[in-house]
Amino acid sequence: MRGGGLHFHFHLWLVFLFALTAASFGLGIENQRVRCIAAERRALLDFKKGLTVVANHLVSWTSEEEECCNWIGVGCDNSTGHVVKLDLHSMFTTGEIGYSLLELKHLSHLDLSSNNFHKIPDFIGSLSELTYLDLSYNPLTGIIPHQLGNLSRLLYLDLVPVPFYLHSLKSDNLEWLSHLSSLKSLKIGFTNFTKATNWLQVIQSHPSLSVLHFNFCDFSEVDPSSLSHFNSSNSLSVLHLTSSTLQPSTFPLLLNLSQKFVELDFSDYYLSSSISLSFDNMPALQRVNLRGNNLEGGIPKFLGNICNLKELDLRDNKLSGSLGVVFKNLGCAKDSLEALALARNRLTGALPDLSILSSLRKLSLSGNQLEGPLPVNIGKMSQLELLDVSSNSLHGVISEVHLFNLTKLKELSISFNSLSFNTSSDWIPPFQLDYIDMRSCKLGPQFPSWLRWQTNFSVMDISDNNISGTMPNWFWNLPSGLVFLNFSFNKISGSIPNLQLEFDDSPFIVLRSNLFHGSIPPFLFNSGVLDLSINMFSGPLSLLCMRMNNGLSYLDLSYNLLVGGIPDCWSKYKSLTAINLENNNLLGVIPNSLGSLQNLKSLRLRNTSLYGEIPHSLKNCTALQLLDLGDNKLTGIIPPWIGERLDRLIVLRLRSNEFHGNIPSTLCRQQFLQVLDLSLNNISGDIPSCLNNLTAMAHFGSSMETISIMGIGYAMDFSGGIVEDFDEHLLVVWKGFEREYGNTLGLLKSIDLSCNKLSGEIPRELASLQGLINLNLSRNMLRGSIIREIGQLKSLDSLDLSTNNLSGEIPESMSELSFLGVLDLSNNKLSGKIPSSTQLQSFNAISYSGNLGLCGEPLSKCPEDEPPKVPNNGGIERSSEGDEGLFEPLWFFIGMTTGFLVGFWGILGSLVINRSWRHKYFQLVNKLREWIRLRMALMVVKLRRKLGSKE
Repeated sequence: MRGGGLHFHFHLWLVFLFALTAASFGLGIENQRVRCIAAERRALLDFKKGLTVVANHLVSWTSEEEECCNWIGVGCDNSTGHVVKLDLHSMFTTGEIGYSLLELKHLSHLDLSSNNFHKIPDFIGSLSELTYLDLSYNPLTGIIPHQLGNLSRLLYLDLVPVPFYLHSLKSDNLEWLSHLSSLKSLKIGFTNFTKATNWLQVIQSHPSLSVLHFNFCDFSEVDPSSLSHFNSSNSLSVLHLTSSTLQPSTFPLLLNLSQKFVELDFSDYYLSSSISLSFDNMPALQRVNLRGNNLEGGIPKFLGNICNLKELDLRDNKLSGSLGVVFKNLGCAKDSLEALALARNRLTGALPDLSILSSLRKLSLSGNQLEGPLPVNIGKMSQLELLDVSSNSLHGVISEVHLFNLTKLKELSISFNSLSFNTSSDWIPPFQLDYIDMRSCKLGPQFPSWLRWQTNFSVMDISDNNISGTMPNWFWNLPSGLVFLNFSFNKISGSIPNLQLEFDDSPFIVLRSNLFHGSIPPFLFNSGVLDLSINMFSGPLSLLCMRMNNGLSYLDLSYNLLVGGIPDCWSKYKSLTAINLENNNLLGVIPNSLGSLQNLKSLRLRNTSLYGEIPHSLKNCTALQLLDLGDNKLTGIIPPWIGERLDRLIVLRLRSNEFHGNIPSTLCRQQFLQVLDLSLNNISGDIPSCLNNLTAMAHFGSSMETISIMGIGYAMDFSGGIVEDFDEHLLVVWKGFEREYGNTLGLLKSIDLSCNKLSGEIPRELASLQGLINLNLSRNMLRGSIIREIGQLKSLDSLDLSTNNLSGEIPESMSELSFLGVLDLSNNKLSGKIPSSTQLQSFNAISYSGNLGLCGEPLSKCPEDEPPKVPNNGGIERSSEGDEGLFEPLWFFIGMTTGFLVGFWGILGSLVINRSWRHKYFQLVNKLREWIRLRMALMVVKLRRKLGSKE
């Protein structure tokens, strides 16, 4: 017994000593520093020399820091110290991928994605240890090198470039792919494969490829006879061919590549229902994306028998018919479907019983023609996370019954319907929404009380709902994860409390067009987009200087009651792309710090009582597309640097100020300029003849209807993301009235130089601006004639040349302006006959008034248009109208003579016969003569006094 105890203790000590030894050895290994190989460190430093790195991301890569395994983006083998990983993705790096990488002979992981490299170097094929290569999201161009086929260990390859232009890359032969025997995932995009006729054969015979993405590629037609029979050994399970060009005959061949497909993406392919597709031999298929094609009718029949289908995306097609019938055609997929997207089709009818899709998590039906109420049985869909029925014709009331069991609901979109909520004031929803989209519904007039319990949302849009009254205080406990908040176009009043809120990111906050008043709380300036326009906010703008937010990119405080000067602290907001302060009670000068905003694309300071000159610092805002300083009291000349430095301008509006001097000829360099308004100033000199260099006005039409300064907003569906634009708008004097242009501002091409002191002649070069829609040169001192080539301005809708000193005839070519809707040539010195055309005669006489030499319709007839008169035998002229005209002048003279004799002798005879009348008549004549004599005497006296005072 005792010996057994000793034996046990002996073994226990042995175990303890072994554990202690192992621990010491482990600590020794841990404490041993893995040192970087000197040759590899030098190779990395040489690689860095060929790069330009923004924001100094590679600051740790220095010769003083010998341990390169600690450098950012570098990974080493723990036992050997060799560099095995180089990850420089999103370093904003430009330059060339240098040969020094060849010294990293053990490199297995290379990620240079999301940078600015332009070429795939051939030598990468010599990095034989690579298993992971990612060059995606670079502006890659040129030929994909066949040397990549030497990377026999490669498992992952991504060559999807930034779309520098369509088909940036080329590959004449895909034979190199067949040598990558270990490759499991291949992603290539924007590549021209039209000369690689063997592309499908290579894919068919590849032994290990599992994931294949060929997006935005261009392929040659495939000869089916060149392909062997397919067998189940093919491992391909994921195939994406988004927006690639393929012959219709190729699709059946693609679907036969594998029986192991789990995911297929043929989105944006322009597939039609006539293409024969069959998924019968794909028992494992779970996800199908046919978004953005030309599929018509109901659910395609080939989708009806996929019993394991989990996700089906048919958005943006031409599917039609009743939604209830569509659901029936889902076949056995109804039980397995978890995500169904049918948005933006042509589906009609009422919403059917949605609860038959018992496993559904996401349902998108937006942008169809559905009508009727929301079915009550939707409340049974306990798995539902996303419900989007926006942009339909649904109506009725949503009650607590509709929502009682939707405990997992995260995203709700019912916008652009006639739906309203009818819930009790103390109802607590069973869900916590992340995404709330209820635009243009019938939520008002009360603020929805159930929103009080939604404390974790990131997106909320309840704009245009006729909500009135004061915003409840509990609402302003906004979540820190807020991304988008929109209350615009309601009637919400009250002030916003000054809270100490901090957001995780810079949210979009849009409170436009309400009745908010009081000061703007500083926490709102932590936004990325802040739109408080068309309210009654007051107080100074100096609170801007209390914050420093590089995330603020869009600021609109227009149409409020803000006072004081514009603060001079804009250098704190480096990310600003748009500033709108117009129509406030601001005053003072334009601050110099605005010139530090190099990303600024839109600056609107209209009608804010500004004075002084345009600051020279604004020449640094070279990204400006819209500059509106109109309706102020600005002075000085129009700076020539506007044309020299601000060469991206689309809109330049300096209307109604006190600018003087000439129009600088440098403005002619503005090749993108579409709206030029210098009216109501004191500008003199000639109109520059070089205005024909405004090339954007020389072309018909426009590539855009709107002028979008930045793309922001949000999208629901499955993709999520931020897609909606903030479009610019502008007040333009058009056809005599000031109108606001927004959705069509990009189509407007206008020059307004009216109400200045311009002299000289209208330059003939203006006729080359054939895209011009509005031309206003009125109220100047222009002379000479209207240019004969004016008929070349085929797009003109409004032409105003009134109140100048123009002379000569109206050119015949003006009759060719068939789109002309407004014309004013009044108050000039024009002469001659108005050219005959349906268009010119459609204007009333006011358009031509004040030109004494003009004639012709709609004015009086010209002399040459009067009917000729033929004299008769008696010497009396006979009208061509007939013999009745003979008697008209005769009766005229007879009547005049008779009237004179009767009037004269009637008065004179009365005076001769009646003595008392005669005496009164002569007394009246005497009094009148005395009164005239007295007035003359007084005038002489006054004149002498004036002359005497001057002496």
